[in-house]
Amino acid sequence: MQDIQAKIRYLSLSAQKVRIVIDMVRGKSANEAMEILRFVNKRAAAPVQKLVASAVANAEENFGVSRDDLYVEKITADEAPTRKWRRFGARGRFKPILRRSSHVTIILRERGV
Repeated sequence: MQDIQAKIRYLSLSAQKVRIVIDMVRGKSANEAMEILRFVNKRAAAPVQKLVASAVANAEENFGVSRDDLYVEKITADEAPTRKWRRFGARGRFKPILRRSSHVTIILRERGV
């Protein structure tokens, strides 16, 4: 059995928000994961759905594996670099703004036949 991998790097969403979405699809079949993500009302759902679709396409094109046999073995959201901005506030002070980003990695595996 081979591991099929795909990544999103520097996704402009915090890892904390992406983890809420990826926890829904961990361990599910690839088709079921894509259906779940289609109806999740979170901003992170669209890029994660594209990631799953990309991993499935990698499996079909590069390894000749059917999409019906695939399941989400592992999916993680790690922190990426944070852009630090500042906005000036009252009385000459400034307020730091942290623009967080994340790296998302998915590993699909073929079900044991």
